[in-house]
Amino acid sequence: QVQLVESGGGLVQAGGSLTLSCAASGLTVKTYIIAWFRQAPGKEREFVANINWSGDGTQYADSVKGRFTISRDYAKETVFLQMNSLEPEETAVYYCSLDTRRSSTGSLMASEYSYWGQGTQVTVST
Repeated sequence: QVQLVESGGGLVQAGGSLTLSCAASGLTVKTYIIAWFRQAPGKEREFVANINWSGDGTQYADSVKGRFTISRDYAKETVFLQMNSLEPEETAVYYCSLDTRRSSTGSLMASEYSYWGQGTQVTVST
């Protein structure tokens, strides 16, 4: 079965950087979209970034453009989220998700993603 495993979360000071990883396994399709969402306590899950299977199509939330970079290692079926200039308001659980129905352009809506990882905590201190 499909599994997504996130890693790389932790505690970082404001202005610092972290790189999250999402390792996918059990995939039975060759084309898909992988996205990162985040959810802070008491808030809805929000879109952060996504990337298509070929790696040539990415989308970012306006709040992270210019600071976050999503990339992938297709051979290792791993997606990375490089996060720079982190802000305390970005403290959240970060989730990796997979949409196997799309291949070129991903959705920004969490409801369109069928598979989810367990999440990794990112805490940004002041």
